[in-house]
Parts: sequence; C-alpha cells; structure tokens
Amino acid sequence: MPFLIFGLGNPGPRYTETRHNAGFWFLDRLAEISCLPYKTVSRQHSEILRVNLHGEDVILAKPITFMNHSGQAVRAVMDYYKLPPGRLMVAYDELDLPPGVARLKQGGGHGGHNGLRDIFRHVGDPGFLRLRIGIGHPGDKDDVTAYVLSRAMAEQERLIRSAISDAIDVLPRVLDGDVPGAMKELHTVKESGV
Repeated sequence: MPFLIFGLGNPGPRYTETRHNAGFWFLDRLAEISCLPYKTVSRQHSEILRVNLHGEDVILAKPITFMNHSGQAVRAVMDYYKLPPGRLMVAYDELDLPPGVARLKQGGGHGGHNGLRDIFRHVGDPGFLRLRIGIGHPGDKDDVTAYVLSRAMAEQERLIRSAISDAIDVLPRVLDGDVPGAMKELHTVKESGV
C-alpha cells in the first residue's frame, strides 16, 4: 500500500513563492530529488507523482484546487488508491512556528488552517500525520491573510527552505514507520544547533 504525501498550497504562478505554498515547496523538493515530473490528474483534483523513496512506494500530490478546498483533492486521491488516514501525511505552512523550524505531529486539531479544516471535513479522521513548516506570524491576526499570501524576505525564505531540508532528512524514518524517531530527530535539529 503506497504512502501518500500531500503538500498544501495554491495553484498558479501568482502564489508559487508565497509563504502559504510551503507545503508545495516540500513536495517540489522531493520531485527534484526524484528527477520526475508531476502529471495533472483532473479527476483527483491534483498534480500526482508516484515515486520510490528510500525503497517505499510514495505518492506525492499537490491539489489543483485552492487551499480552502484541499479536502476535495485529498479525499479523491485517498479513494482512488484506497488509502486509510494512517497512510497520509500532509505538509503545510504553520504560523505558530518560526521560519527555520519544522515539526511532525500525529493527529490533533486544525489550528485555524483553512486547508486542514477542509481536509477534516472530507476525510473525517484527523489522525493523519502532519508536517508543520514554520513561516512565523505577522503579529496581528488582521494581517495574516496578506502575510501568508506574500513572499517571505530572503532570510526568512532561506530558513523555511532549510527546515524543509531538515524534514526531508527524516523522511526515511517516517516511511519506515518510525514516526517517534523521526519526530525526535527533527525536533532536536535546531535545539542542538545543528
């Protein structure tokens, strides 16, 4: 049974470099490593790439719906491949973590993230694995929409992409079923100054 990694973001060139597309950045980096292109599968509302990562069958998927309708794409792909929530990881931007920090989380709430909220609505079971990619917070909740839909300053973007690299480094453990070990490794990366 393949493992499904969904990256959240908004389609189209207008949004490519925005903070809200950090989940897409994670998947695009995996695609670069694989040297393979995505294919648009309209009935699954996604761009799909099926690859072998660290000896595991992995489906990388980016919704072609907008962020607020991500659940429609996640449900369609899960149904097509007959996958339970236990075979799903969702990568997305996290306001509550600073740039340069990535965290794995199993289950929990949506934390106000509209993409996750819609996935909850379509999937039902919130117990799937999440990769939270820190983008920082603008400081005022009224500024959040403009903040996530804009590009980070160069140093912040470098930190976000560094955190994505850290997450990719622990992916073999995730795919091997050692989520606690992956969490421990990822969550101590910045604390130890590595």
